[in-house]
Amino acid sequence: MWSPGREAQAPTGGDPAGLLPPEWEEDEERMSFLFSAFKRSREVNSTDWDSKMGFWAPLVLSHSRRQGVVRLRLRDLQEAFQRKGSVPLGLATVLQDLLRRGELQRESDFMASVDSSWISWGVGVFLLKPLKWTLSNMLGDNKVPAEEVLVAVELLKEKAEEVYRLYQNSPLSSHPVVALSELSTLCANSCPDERTFYLVLLQLQKEKRVTVLEQNGEKIVKFARGPHAKVSPVNDVDVGVYQLMQSEQLLSRKVESLSQESERCKEEARRACRAGKKQLALRSLKAKQRTEKRIEALHAKLDTVQGILDRIYASQTDQMVFNAYQAGVGALKLSMKDVTVEKAESLVDQIQELCDTQDEVSQTLAGGVTNGLDFDSEELEKELDILLQDTTKEPLDLPDNPRETLYTNSVPKPRILDAELEAELEKLSLSEGGLQVPSSKSPKRQLEPTL
Repeated sequence: MWSPGREAQAPTGGDPAGLLPPEWEEDEERMSFLFSAFKRSREVNSTDWDSKMGFWAPLVLSHSRRQGVVRLRLRDLQEAFQRKGSVPLGLATVLQDLLRRGELQRESDFMASVDSSWISWGVGVFLLKPLKWTLSNMLGDNKVPAEEVLVAVELLKEKAEEVYRLYQNSPLSSHPVVALSELSTLCANSCPDERTFYLVLLQLQKEKRVTVLEQNGEKIVKFARGPHAKVSPVNDVDVGVYQLMQSEQLLSRKVESLSQESERCKEEARRACRAGKKQLALRSLKAKQRTEKRIEALHAKLDTVQGILDRIYASQTDQMVFNAYQAGVGALKLSMKDVTVEKAESLVDQIQELCDTQDEVSQTLAGGVTNGLDFDSEELEKELDILLQDTTKEPLDLPDNPRETLYTNSVPKPRILDAELEAELEKLSLSEGGLQVPSSKSPKRQLEPTL
């Protein structure tokens, strides 16, 4: 949990993320100009005014987004954007311009626009109305005091969406009603301080996604059923279910406590037996049995409460399914409004008739056009037979049989020397080992096998 007086302050000594513009360290002349004060009016020099405003306004908002804060003050920004001991002199004018454009809003004005009666004003967290009256009387509404808290409107909307998704993805979303203390514990990492948490709830309340109610001294929050649905007021059913859930948690904690007490009695009886103290061991065992009986009774009550909650959750699911069915039936009726069986049959008949017409047209076109000339197919066949007979009687004019080998001109004859043939033959003889072949220069003699 947060401490009541904790503030969401920006770090000092420059931008910690190192995401400042390049000219921050490189262009001394440019930075001297940007750190100087604005003129009294934009009409004096609109170019310089727009240049400074175009630099500081996006930087202020992007700095707050990187820090994860939605609340900012002039004093914090001056400390965050210090450079070589210098403080930007025109930040107050920048904040005034952002207020005028609606990108920033005074925290007190934002709370006044939403029903914040459920917030505890006496705890010292939101003492904003007296502060606003005092500052308005002393400085006027156009001034931005260094301590006044401003709210970045777009960043607050983003933070509210983040908290809503966080709730939807948590076990708390099993029922739309949840205790404010449980929700604050869930959002401790998303909201850096308690004020931010309350502002987020106010933004969700402004968007009609949550409603807050105080019941028996405890604040409870009810969420909308869906991301695009509007929250309904807290009714008796919601309160009853919330009380059942609280009873379940209370009974579970009680059962756990009694189980620990039963184990303690059992351990005391064991130690008494070891020490020979029989009566003390018996008393410890009796206490253990009484505790176990109480645990059994609590278990029965817990089972009853859980059974009721299960039925409630099942009925909610059934209601959602029923609503979906109703929506589906309505959509189906609307889509089938002008469709009947007779119209469907008539449409099919028309399609079949058109298909038949198309087939007839295709057959007609396939028949071709004779140009008024009729030919006898039998006469044409007779004339074709006569032509075939005349063709068979004529000798065939075939080319003469070539006497020379084909490809004679295309493939040259290889020239093989006698010496090469004798050398190749001698190699064969030596490889076979059984024949001796005389060379062409040796005297001729009969070849005989070598024994």
